[in-house]
Amino acid sequence: MTNPFSRPALVCNSQSGSHDDAVLARIAESCRAAGTPLVAIFALPDDDIPDATELHRQGIDLLLVWTGDGTINAAARGAAGWDGAILPLPGGTLNLLSKALHGDRAVVEILTDALQGLGRPGPIPTIRADGGDAFITVVAGPATRWAEVRETMRQDGLIEASRAAPNALDAMTNAPGVRVAGHEAAYPAVILTPTPDGIRADGILTEGAGDVLRHGLAWLGGDFRDGPSEEIACGATIILESAEPISLEYDGELDETASPARFELGASAVDFLATA
Repeated sequence: MTNPFSRPALVCNSQSGSHDDAVLARIAESCRAAGTPLVAIFALPDDDIPDATELHRQGIDLLLVWTGDGTINAAARGAAGWDGAILPLPGGTLNLLSKALHGDRAVVEILTDALQGLGRPGPIPTIRADGGDAFITVVAGPATRWAEVRETMRQDGLIEASRAAPNALDAMTNAPGVRVAGHEAAYPAVILTPTPDGIRADGILTEGAGDVLRHGLAWLGGDFRDGPSEEIACGATIILESAEPISLEYDGELDETASPARFELGASAVDFLATA
C-alpha cells in the first residue's frame, strides 16, 4: 500500500530512562526506507513539544510521539486543530495509549505498518474535566499514592520505593474512598476509561490482604488495571465524590481536584493513527 504521509517528525525524550539511541536510529532508518525521512526531531527536554502552529509551519503531516503517556497527552492537546495525525509509539513506562491503538508491539513494527498505509486515522474518545483531558484513563482516589511509589522505584531504586510503600498502603486501606454519584460503595480508587459508548467507571477491590498485594504489584509492575476490580457505571458523564480532595492520575500525570468532580466523554481534537 502507498504511504499516505510525506513529512513525518518525531518527539522523543533523550533524558528518559527508556530512551535508546539504537531504537532512535531504527526509527529514522524506517522513515528513510519508506521514502519519507524525518523532517524534524523534537528531543525533550531541550526542545519544546511542537504545537499546531509549528506543525503547520513545517508542513508536518505525521507526528511520531515516542515517549510516555503523559507526553503523548501534552502533544495531542498542543496539536489540537492540526490536520495531520499522531502516531504514539511505546517509549514510556506503561505505554497504555500505544497498546490500545497498536497492541503490545515493538516500535519499528508499528511504524512500518503506519508508513505502509496500514493505519487508520481518526479521533479517539477522551475524558474531559476541569484538570485537563485524558486519552487513556483517569485514576481517582487515595490508591494513586502507588503511582508515587512506582515513580520513586523507577528513579531511585527499590530501596527508596520500599520506604514510600507503607504510606501508599496506609492511604489505600485507611483514607476516605471515592464513590460514583448515585452509588453507595466507596473505593480506594475508581478507574475511568473513555470508550465509544461512554466513560466506564471501575472500582478497585481490596477485600483482603491478597487483593491489596495484587494491586500493589499491579501498580509497581506496570498496568494498575491488572488488579481486581468491578464495573460501577458507564455513561456520558461520571461524577465522583469523596470526603476529602480527590487525588488523580491523568494518563500517568498526578493531580488533585475538589469533590465533587465531574468527568465528561469527549473526542480528541486531533487524529490518532491506529494500526491494531
